[in-house]
Amino acid sequence: MEYIKRDLERKFLHMSAAFKAVMVVGARQVGKSTMLKHLAKDQNRTYATMDDPQLRNFARTDPKLFLQAYRPPILIDEVQKAPELFEEIKIICDESDERGQFWLSGAQSRKLVKKAGDSLAGRLCILKMFSLSAREKLGVEPDGDLVFTLQSLTARKNLFGQNNILETFDNIWRGGLPDVQEKDAEQLREYFNSYIETYLMRDAVDDYGITDTEGFRKFLRACAAFAGQIVNYNDLGVSAGVSGVTAKDWVNVLQSMGIVFLLEPYASNELKRLTKTPKLYFCDTGFCAYLSSWTTRDVLMNGAASGHYYENYVIAELLRHYSYGKNKVNLNYYRDNKMKEIDLIIEEDGVLHPVEIKKTSAPDKSAASSFSVLKSASRTVGTGAVICMSDRVLPLDENTLIVPSNLI
Repeated sequence: MEYIKRDLERKFLHMSAAFKAVMVVGARQVGKSTMLKHLAKDQNRTYATMDDPQLRNFARTDPKLFLQAYRPPILIDEVQKAPELFEEIKIICDESDERGQFWLSGAQSRKLVKKAGDSLAGRLCILKMFSLSAREKLGVEPDGDLVFTLQSLTARKNLFGQNNILETFDNIWRGGLPDVQEKDAEQLREYFNSYIETYLMRDAVDDYGITDTEGFRKFLRACAAFAGQIVNYNDLGVSAGVSGVTAKDWVNVLQSMGIVFLLEPYASNELKRLTKTPKLYFCDTGFCAYLSSWTTRDVLMNGAASGHYYENYVIAELLRHYSYGKNKVNLNYYRDNKMKEIDLIIEEDGVLHPVEIKKTSAPDKSAASSFSVLKSASRTVGTGAVICMSDRVLPLDENTLIVPSNLI
């Protein structure tokens, strides 16, 4: 398979020029090693993978000698398997002002991030990688960040072409793991089945001490059924035959693994009586679709849950975009006790941009009816958006744009 350029490359190289060590974490099989090896191919950079049992044993038993034999600049793959290296990496970093000496990759876990962060505080930048976005699959690289103005989005539209429901739901159903992009439906099912057994269950047992593996499998499927909804830990627990307390712990485990993410509710002193519970989304919609047994793109697209999957897809695409971007952006949702709800609030530079997500090609003004609740907030409210299956960027009203979902 031909290499697919990743949006994280820009940020990674920028941080490598500023930090002595940079570590890329993410869920299993999202393409961390592939990207780093691609970036290192024209450099005189040593490569070592801790998947190699002999190298791993060498690194764990004598990290000092290992880093004498495998000198920086170095790319160390699967570094979570040899955490003993971190203290020696710290010593080497402190002996030199050279930047980008250590490129590290590892499966995302609480343990890895804490160990690396504690050992290499001030020396290490940790970046998160997600599976492929729709834009990365297309190979489209628009200039600049996503800006909610008619002019900027119209210019962006010229790069992306038609907003097609079949292509959109193929992206949703297939997901973004690089290894599944050319697989048929039968191969896809076997891949995800193996993914659970080979990676997730092993990590759950080895890294998080989960002993009820059958319950954890059921819990994965329960989470897929609740994707896009406000988390109810008791209901999740009932679905898997465990307590609400265990369900909450296991959601945190899946979040630590990079499988799900929690979209926190918007908080404001001015806006009272707000929901305080997060919403649950999957980082990869293809994995979510597999867990819910959506066997084809068309069955998913025409099914009762298609709106939830479309919302999950849009929010996951935006999460990727802003994670790899230059600016700090807060993503939240809004819901109050009067059932007023906004799917997403993007807060950037103190400005709130309300976003509604609709699987329709022709939203009406009612789609933005809840945006007015933000007028009570102390923040400036900027242009809002209804992200949908429209093929054109159009004004919905004086403060809101209709935005085709393929532009994000």
